[in-house]
Amino acid sequence: MSDENRKKALVTGASRGIGKSIAQMLAAEGYDLYLTCHKNIEMLGEFASGLEALYGINCNCYGFSICNEEMVAKMFRDIPYLDLLVNNAGISYVGLLTDMSFEEWRQVIDTNLNACFLTCRYAVPCMVHRRCGRIINISSVWGTVGASMEVAYSASKGGLNAFTRALAKELAPSNIQVNAIACGVIDTDMNHCFEREDMENMIQEIPADRIGRSDEVAELVKYLSVANTYLTGQIITLDGGWT
Repeated sequence: MSDENRKKALVTGASRGIGKSIAQMLAAEGYDLYLTCHKNIEMLGEFASGLEALYGINCNCYGFSICNEEMVAKMFRDIPYLDLLVNNAGISYVGLLTDMSFEEWRQVIDTNLNACFLTCRYAVPCMVHRRCGRIINISSVWGTVGASMEVAYSASKGGLNAFTRALAKELAPSNIQVNAIACGVIDTDMNHCFEREDMENMIQEIPADRIGRSDEVAELVKYLSVANTYLTGQIITLDGGWT
């Protein structure tokens, strides 16, 4: 297959957790990949090299803050087109709102919401020109119901859900689908901050009687990447029946 006909995907926050599982799945599906991380560029590079060797695809890796517009613009100069954009990069803050500094608040909103604006801002023109493309945003159930001690995270994911619905309406006439996956508790480093007792209490509230796996999120991304084009503007919950 010529390079012009190869499927291409960008996955943000791909060095670990959900993003890493999504990148692995897309490589297995034959996508050339553009992968970002903030600090773990060596880890990401080793992972990407393994994907190239295993699946015969091309990987380009970038290490920078995904809410840095100058760096995002520079990255997109390397990307001729995208079939799929997965906005996965995210951070959290656990603690009382009154203990949170404005800088900490801004970091969460920048990473979880403003960065999605940036990647979409640069990805959409080419998608519109080609009249095809899919955008999948990794959100959270906390964006719907809110979480005590995670106000900034909840606000950022609630904003991401609204962003998804609105952008889907804007891009539907151009045959571009925009959806979000609202994850419940997934077994990632982000959730390892909770004490075992707290995690056990959360599991007791989940009808599936367990927390989710990152590969299960990746499988849903795979489905959305090929689902019929009438499926757009949806916030799809993956939480073991919790909500």
